[in-house]
Amino acid sequence: MTRTRRNLLLVAGVLLAAAGTWAAFRFLIGEAPPAQPEYLPQAGAAPAPTTTGPAAPVRQADGTLRFEFENETVGAEPKGVVPAVGQWLTGVDGERRVLVVDGRGWARGQASAGLADKARALYGERYAEFLDNVQAYAYFPLAVAQGIDDFRAGEIELRFKCVAGRIDQAAGIVFNLKPNGDYLVLRANCLEDNLVLFKYEQGKRSSVQWVRNTPTPTGPWHSLKLVAADRRVEGWLNGQRQLEHELPAPFSGRVGVWSKADSVMYFDRYLVREAGRR
Repeated sequence: MTRTRRNLLLVAGVLLAAAGTWAAFRFLIGEAPPAQPEYLPQAGAAPAPTTTGPAAPVRQADGTLRFEFENETVGAEPKGVVPAVGQWLTGVDGERRVLVVDGRGWARGQASAGLADKARALYGERYAEFLDNVQAYAYFPLAVAQGIDDFRAGEIELRFKCVAGRIDQAAGIVFNLKPNGDYLVLRANCLEDNLVLFKYEQGKRSSVQWVRNTPTPTGPWHSLKLVAADRRVEGWLNGQRQLEHELPAPFSGRVGVWSKADSVMYFDRYLVREAGRR
């Protein structure tokens, strides 16, 4: 083999190795969102209709706090929930406005814009404690619901739609969210077809209970519901109770919406019913 050919083969090998390393790197850090994300009106499409109602959640006659996104501004951060980690904004699904999390550009510990001010509004003097812990999570997008300071019992439900994600397509209901960033989350995953209760303590995640074989295919809308009181927790998926667990101690804290890694998810009809509230 001539020296020239050996050199060419060596260069080719280096390039292939570099390409493989770059592909692995892109897989680990995620890919940037497309120039024209599917949840924003496409070029040439009719603009999203203008709305005049309040973007804040609405308290219904039965005490339920209802989060609808029809009155949010498309392409902007929502006002009904406070993005803490990740990219959360209002998008469209057909003619309906929805809450969107787009994790395709995910990076370790990516906080939402203006997180310090948002944390201060949520937790006052303890905001720094919240910041220290929530930014320690590898990348778990989190948006905190407005108007619920201390959820202790009741029901939380939402609709979710898995749109994209190679690593994850996850939707979760956060509860027991503490000023230090600790929380519990009930989550479904369209790539794994399971329902899991996780806990986060001091920046570390651990599973509390797993339920497997709970199909939630990508594309259709699904429903997820948490029923909880004192120490008892139930997880409902598409109208069926799939998970039951007894916590070691009663819970209390804020609530929110959760996702993971490179998930692209739509959320809608987020309802919080606090027991005993009318």
